[in-house]
Amino acid sequence: MDGVFANNIFLLTNPVVEDIDKLGLKSHVFDSIKTHYMTPLYETLTASSVLDLDQNLLDSMRSCNDEELKKLDEKIIDAEENVGESEVRQAYLAKALYFVRICDKTKALEQLKLTEGKTVAIGQKMDLIFYTLQLAFFYMDFDLISKSIDKAKKLFEEGGDWERKNRLKVSMRVVDAPEILTVIEKIPFLSEFLNSLYKCQYKDFFSAFAGLTEQMKLDRYLNPHYRFYMREVRTVVYTQFLESYKSVTIESMANTFGVSTNFIDHELSSFVAAGKLHCKIDKVTGVIETNRPDANNALYHSTIKQGDFLLNRIQKLSRVIDI
Repeated sequence: MDGVFANNIFLLTNPVVEDIDKLGLKSHVFDSIKTHYMTPLYETLTASSVLDLDQNLLDSMRSCNDEELKKLDEKIIDAEENVGESEVRQAYLAKALYFVRICDKTKALEQLKLTEGKTVAIGQKMDLIFYTLQLAFFYMDFDLISKSIDKAKKLFEEGGDWERKNRLKVSMRVVDAPEILTVIEKIPFLSEFLNSLYKCQYKDFFSAFAGLTEQMKLDRYLNPHYRFYMREVRTVVYTQFLESYKSVTIESMANTFGVSTNFIDHELSSFVAAGKLHCKIDKVTGVIETNRPDANNALYHSTIKQGDFLLNRIQKLSRVIDI
Protein backbone atom coordinates (compact mmCIF):
# COMPACT_ATOMS: atom_id res chain seq x y z
CA MET A 1 0.00 0.00 0.00
CA ASP A 2 2.52 2.61 -1.15
CA GLY A 3 2.04 6.04 -2.69
CA VAL A 4 2.75 4.88 -6.25
CA PHE A 5 0.13 2.12 -6.00
CA ALA A 6 -2.45 4.53 -4.57
CA ASN A 7 -1.74 7.08 -7.28
CA ASN A 8 -2.08 4.46 -10.01
CA ILE A 9 -5.58 3.66 -8.73
CA PHE A 10 -6.37 7.38 -8.78
CA LEU A 11 -5.12 7.70 -12.36
CA LEU A 12 -7.44 4.87 -13.45
CA THR A 13 -10.41 7.07 -12.53
CA ASN A 14 -8.87 10.34 -13.76
CA PRO A 15 -10.49 11.59 -17.01
CA VAL A 16 -7.28 13.44 -17.92
CA VAL A 17 -5.46 10.12 -18.44
CA GLU A 18 -5.72 8.57 -21.91
CA ASP A 19 -7.38 5.14 -22.20
CA ILE A 20 -4.26 3.63 -23.72
CA ASP A 21 -2.23 4.71 -20.67
CA LYS A 22 -4.85 3.20 -18.38
CA LEU A 23 -4.17 -0.25 -19.81
CA GLY A 24 -0.68 -0.29 -18.28
CA LEU A 25 -1.99 1.14 -15.01
CA LYS A 26 -4.69 -1.55 -14.81
CA SER A 27 -2.07 -4.25 -15.27
CA HIS A 28 0.10 -2.81 -12.49
CA VAL A 29 -2.80 -2.45 -10.05
CA PHE A 30 -4.19 -5.89 -10.88
CA ASP A 31 -0.79 -7.57 -10.40
CA SER A 32 -0.29 -5.87 -7.01
CA ILE A 33 -3.75 -6.95 -5.86
CA LYS A 34 -3.08 -10.56 -6.86
CA THR A 35 0.39 -10.59 -5.27
CA HIS A 36 -0.78 -9.29 -1.89
CA TYR A 37 -4.27 -10.89 -1.90
CA MET A 38 -6.01 -7.52 -1.53
CA THR A 39 -9.51 -8.96 -1.58
CA PRO A 40 -11.39 -5.99 -0.02
CA LEU A 41 -9.78 -3.54 -2.44
CA TYR A 42 -10.46 -5.80 -5.41
CA GLU A 43 -14.13 -6.00 -4.41
CA THR A 44 -14.32 -2.21 -4.22
CA LEU A 45 -12.62 -1.63 -7.58
CA THR A 46 -14.69 -4.24 -9.41
CA ALA A 47 -17.92 -2.90 -7.89
CA SER A 48 -17.09 0.55 -9.29
CA SER A 49 -16.06 -0.97 -12.66
CA VAL A 50 -12.46 0.23 -12.36
CA LEU A 51 -11.33 -3.40 -12.75
CA ASP A 52 -13.04 -6.38 -14.35
CA LEU A 53 -14.34 -9.07 -12.01
CA ASP A 54 -12.65 -12.48 -12.06
CA GLN A 55 -14.82 -14.58 -9.74
CA ASN A 56 -12.32 -17.45 -9.59
CA LEU A 57 -9.56 -15.06 -8.55
CA LEU A 58 -11.83 -13.45 -5.96
CA ASP A 59 -12.74 -16.82 -4.42
CA SER A 60 -9.08 -17.86 -4.39
CA MET A 61 -7.98 -14.65 -2.64
CA ARG A 62 -10.76 -14.95 -0.06
CA SER A 63 -9.61 -18.49 0.70
CA CYS A 64 -6.00 -17.32 1.14
CA ASN A 65 -7.13 -14.48 3.42
CA ASP A 66 -9.15 -16.85 5.61
CA GLU A 67 -6.23 -19.24 5.83
CA GLU A 68 -3.76 -16.52 6.84
CA LEU A 69 -6.15 -14.99 9.38
CA LYS A 70 -6.67 -18.40 10.94
CA LYS A 71 -2.90 -18.69 11.45
CA LEU A 72 -2.72 -15.20 12.95
CA ASP A 73 -5.59 -15.96 15.36
CA GLU A 74 -3.82 -19.14 16.46
CA LYS A 75 -0.67 -17.13 17.19
CA ILE A 76 -2.69 -14.68 19.29
CA ILE A 77 -4.24 -17.52 21.32
CA ASP A 78 -0.84 -19.17 21.77
CA ALA A 79 0.74 -15.88 22.88
CA GLU A 80 -2.03 -15.15 25.40
CA GLU A 81 -1.75 -18.65 26.90
CA ASN A 82 2.00 -19.26 26.87
CA VAL A 83 4.10 -16.09 26.67
CA GLY A 84 4.33 -12.51 27.95
CA GLU A 85 2.62 -9.21 27.19
CA SER A 86 5.19 -8.12 24.61
CA GLU A 87 4.61 -11.24 22.49
CA VAL A 88 0.83 -10.83 22.82
CA ARG A 89 1.10 -7.27 21.51
CA GLN A 90 3.25 -8.43 18.59
CA ALA A 91 0.67 -11.07 17.68
CA TYR A 92 -2.15 -8.49 17.72
CA LEU A 93 -0.03 -6.07 15.68
CA ALA A 94 0.77 -8.75 13.08
CA LYS A 95 -2.94 -9.26 12.47
CA ALA A 96 -3.53 -5.51 12.24
CA LEU A 97 -0.73 -5.11 9.69
CA TYR A 98 -2.15 -7.96 7.63
CA PHE A 99 -5.46 -6.10 7.38
CA VAL A 100 -3.50 -2.98 6.40
CA ARG A 101 -1.63 -4.92 3.71
CA ILE A 102 -4.79 -6.33 2.12
CA CYS A 103 -6.48 -2.88 2.31
CA ASP A 104 -9.28 -3.87 4.69
CA LYS A 105 -9.71 -0.45 6.27
CA THR A 106 -12.52 -1.26 8.72
CA LYS A 107 -10.93 -4.39 10.18
CA ALA A 108 -7.47 -2.81 10.19
CA LEU A 109 -8.69 0.11 12.31
CA GLU A 110 -10.50 -2.26 14.68
CA GLN A 111 -7.38 -4.41 15.10
CA LEU A 112 -5.12 -1.37 15.55
CA LYS A 113 -7.47 -0.23 18.32
CA LEU A 114 -7.17 -3.64 20.01
CA THR A 115 -3.38 -3.48 19.64
CA GLU A 116 -3.36 -0.02 21.22
CA GLY A 117 -5.03 -1.55 24.28
CA LYS A 118 -2.04 -3.89 24.58
CA THR A 119 0.49 -1.06 24.13
CA VAL A 120 2.14 0.93 26.92
CA ALA A 121 5.20 2.64 25.36
CA ILE A 122 4.51 6.06 23.81
CA GLY A 123 6.80 5.35 20.86
CA GLN A 124 4.88 2.20 19.98
CA LYS A 125 1.59 4.08 20.28
CA MET A 126 2.98 6.63 17.81
CA ASP A 127 3.77 3.81 15.40
CA LEU A 128 0.14 2.68 15.57
CA ILE A 129 -0.96 6.21 14.68
CA PHE A 130 1.37 6.20 11.68
CA TYR A 131 -0.18 2.93 10.49
CA THR A 132 -3.59 4.59 10.85
CA LEU A 133 -2.37 7.60 8.87
CA GLN A 134 -1.12 5.25 6.15
CA LEU A 135 -4.65 3.88 5.82
CA ALA A 136 -6.22 7.33 6.03
CA PHE A 137 -4.06 8.73 3.22
CA PHE A 138 -4.66 5.68 1.05
CA TYR A 139 -8.44 6.11 1.35
CA MET A 140 -8.24 9.94 1.45
CA ASP A 141 -10.14 9.94 4.75
CA PHE A 142 -9.46 13.54 5.78
CA ASP A 143 -11.40 13.29 9.03
CA LEU A 144 -9.28 10.32 10.12
CA ILE A 145 -6.10 12.12 9.02
CA SER A 146 -6.98 15.16 11.14
CA LYS A 147 -7.89 13.10 14.20
CA SER A 148 -4.76 10.96 13.92
CA ILE A 149 -2.45 13.99 13.64
CA ASP A 150 -4.11 15.61 16.67
CA LYS A 151 -3.65 12.37 18.59
CA ALA A 152 0.01 12.20 17.55
CA LYS A 153 0.62 15.78 18.72
CA LYS A 154 -0.78 14.96 22.16
CA LEU A 155 1.52 11.95 22.41
CA PHE A 156 4.48 14.11 21.38
CA GLU A 157 3.80 16.37 24.34
CA GLU A 158 3.99 13.34 26.62
CA GLY A 159 7.31 12.17 25.19
CA GLY A 160 8.68 10.00 22.42
CA ASP A 161 11.96 9.77 20.55
CA TRP A 162 13.17 12.29 17.98
CA GLU A 163 13.02 9.85 15.08
CA ARG A 164 9.26 9.49 15.44
CA LYS A 165 8.78 13.21 16.09
CA ASN A 166 10.65 14.08 12.92
CA ARG A 167 8.29 11.91 10.89
CA LEU A 168 5.58 14.50 11.52
CA LYS A 169 7.73 17.61 10.95
CA VAL A 170 7.97 19.49 7.67
CA SER A 171 11.31 20.98 6.67
CA MET A 172 11.20 24.75 6.29
CA ARG A 173 14.19 24.94 3.91
CA VAL A 174 13.48 24.63 0.22
CA VAL A 175 16.04 25.83 -2.32
CA ASP A 176 19.11 24.39 -0.59
CA ALA A 177 17.39 21.57 1.31
CA PRO A 178 19.18 18.23 0.75
CA GLU A 179 15.77 16.51 0.89
CA ILE A 180 14.61 18.59 -2.07
CA LEU A 181 17.84 18.39 -4.05
CA THR A 182 17.91 14.58 -3.99
CA VAL A 183 14.55 14.32 -5.82
CA ILE A 184 14.24 17.62 -7.68
CA GLU A 185 15.44 16.18 -10.99
CA LYS A 186 13.07 13.21 -10.75
CA ILE A 187 9.95 15.39 -10.93
CA PRO A 188 9.40 17.01 -14.36
CA PHE A 189 9.61 20.84 -14.38
CA LEU A 190 10.26 21.10 -10.62
CA SER A 191 13.90 22.20 -10.91
CA GLU A 192 13.10 24.85 -13.52
CA PHE A 193 10.07 25.99 -11.50
CA LEU A 194 12.01 26.47 -8.26
CA ASN A 195 15.21 27.93 -9.66
CA SER A 196 13.56 30.31 -12.12
CA LEU A 197 11.47 31.78 -9.30
CA TYR A 198 14.59 32.05 -7.13
CA LYS A 199 16.55 33.77 -9.95
CA CYS A 200 13.61 35.98 -11.04
CA GLN A 201 13.56 34.45 -14.54
CA TYR A 202 9.83 34.90 -14.91
CA LYS A 203 9.43 33.78 -18.53
CA ASP A 204 11.11 30.45 -17.70
CA PHE A 205 9.05 30.29 -14.51
CA PHE A 206 5.72 30.52 -16.36
CA SER A 207 6.80 27.82 -18.79
CA ALA A 208 7.82 25.46 -15.96
CA PHE A 209 4.73 26.41 -13.95
CA ALA A 210 2.42 25.30 -16.77
CA GLY A 211 4.21 21.95 -17.02
CA LEU A 212 4.22 21.40 -13.26
CA THR A 213 0.49 22.15 -13.08
CA GLU A 214 -0.18 19.34 -15.57
CA GLN A 215 1.82 17.01 -13.31
CA MET A 216 -0.29 18.07 -10.32
CA LYS A 217 -3.47 17.08 -12.13
CA LEU A 218 -2.15 13.50 -12.21
CA ASP A 219 -1.43 13.34 -8.47
CA ARG A 220 -4.24 12.04 -6.25
CA TYR A 221 -3.23 14.25 -3.31
CA LEU A 222 -2.62 17.47 -5.26
CA ASN A 223 -5.33 17.21 -7.92
CA PRO A 224 -8.19 18.56 -5.73
CA HIS A 225 -6.07 21.60 -4.81
CA TYR A 226 -4.22 22.48 -8.01
CA ARG A 227 -6.47 25.45 -8.88
CA PHE A 228 -5.92 26.97 -5.44
CA TYR A 229 -2.19 26.27 -5.74
CA MET A 230 -2.02 27.93 -9.17
CA ARG A 231 -3.69 31.04 -7.81
CA GLU A 232 -1.46 31.27 -4.72
CA VAL A 233 1.76 30.72 -6.69
CA ARG A 234 0.81 33.46 -9.15
CA THR A 235 0.18 35.78 -6.21
CA VAL A 236 3.68 35.08 -4.90
CA VAL A 237 5.42 35.59 -8.24
CA TYR A 238 3.51 38.79 -9.13
CA THR A 239 4.22 40.20 -5.68
CA GLN A 240 7.91 39.33 -6.01
CA PHE A 241 8.11 41.08 -9.39
CA LEU A 242 6.21 44.23 -8.34
CA GLU A 243 8.22 44.67 -5.13
CA SER A 244 11.17 45.76 -7.31
CA TYR A 245 9.29 48.74 -8.79
CA LYS A 246 7.40 51.84 -7.77
CA SER A 247 5.80 51.78 -11.20
CA VAL A 248 6.14 49.62 -14.30
CA THR A 249 4.29 49.45 -17.62
CA ILE A 250 1.91 46.58 -18.34
CA GLU A 251 3.80 45.96 -21.59
CA SER A 252 7.13 45.63 -19.77
CA MET A 253 5.68 43.18 -17.25
CA ALA A 254 4.01 41.16 -20.02
CA ASN A 255 7.32 40.91 -21.91
CA THR A 256 9.12 39.80 -18.74
CA PHE A 257 6.61 36.98 -18.20
CA GLY A 258 6.36 36.09 -21.88
CA VAL A 259 2.60 36.66 -22.08
CA SER A 260 0.23 39.18 -23.69
CA THR A 261 -0.64 42.56 -22.19
CA ASN A 262 -4.31 41.56 -22.07
CA PHE A 263 -3.40 38.50 -19.98
CA ILE A 264 -1.41 40.56 -17.46
CA ASP A 265 -4.13 43.22 -17.34
CA HIS A 266 -6.81 40.61 -16.61
CA GLU A 267 -4.62 38.75 -14.10
CA LEU A 268 -3.62 41.81 -12.08
CA SER A 269 -7.16 43.22 -12.11
CA SER A 270 -8.57 40.03 -10.60
CA PHE A 271 -5.83 39.76 -7.97
CA VAL A 272 -6.13 43.43 -6.97
CA ALA A 273 -9.92 43.10 -6.67
CA ALA A 274 -9.43 40.05 -4.43
CA GLY A 275 -7.01 41.99 -2.20
CA LYS A 276 -4.11 39.71 -3.16
CA LEU A 277 -1.94 42.44 -4.73
CA HIS A 278 -1.24 45.98 -3.54
CA CYS A 279 -1.07 48.08 -6.68
CA LYS A 280 -3.10 50.35 -8.97
CA ILE A 281 -3.53 49.95 -12.73
CA ASP A 282 -3.79 53.10 -14.85
CA LYS A 283 -5.38 51.78 -18.04
CA VAL A 284 -5.04 55.14 -19.82
CA THR A 285 -1.25 55.24 -19.54
CA GLY A 286 -0.79 51.48 -19.24
CA VAL A 287 1.17 51.83 -16.01
CA ILE A 288 1.06 49.74 -12.84
CA GLU A 289 1.76 51.71 -9.66
CA THR A 290 2.72 49.68 -6.62
CA ASN A 291 1.13 50.51 -3.31
CA ARG A 292 3.14 48.73 -0.67
CA PRO A 293 1.24 48.20 2.57
CA ASP A 294 2.81 50.27 5.33
CA ALA A 295 2.81 48.78 8.84
CA ASN A 296 2.01 52.10 10.53
CA ASN A 297 -0.71 52.86 8.00
CA ALA A 298 -2.25 49.42 8.56
CA LEU A 299 -2.15 49.97 12.32
CA TYR A 300 -3.79 53.38 11.87
CA HIS A 301 -6.68 51.95 9.85
CA SER A 302 -7.05 49.05 12.27
CA THR A 303 -7.25 51.47 15.21
CA ILE A 304 -9.91 53.56 13.45
CA LYS A 305 -11.93 50.44 12.65
CA GLN A 306 -11.75 49.19 16.23
CA GLY A 307 -12.56 52.68 17.51
CA ASP A 308 -15.70 52.86 15.35
CA PHE A 309 -16.75 49.45 16.61
CA LEU A 310 -16.22 50.56 20.23
CA LEU A 311 -18.22 53.78 19.72
CA ASN A 312 -21.11 51.82 18.24
CA ARG A 313 -21.12 49.48 21.23
CA ILE A 314 -21.06 52.44 23.66
CA GLN A 315 -23.97 54.12 21.85
CA LYS A 316 -26.03 50.92 22.00
CA LEU A 317 -25.21 50.52 25.68
CA SER A 318 -26.17 54.15 26.45
CA ARG A 319 -29.56 53.65 24.78
CA VAL A 320 -30.19 50.58 26.92
CA ILE A 321 -29.22 52.49 30.09
CA ASP A 322 -31.49 55.44 29.15
CA ILE A 323 -34.43 53.05 28.76
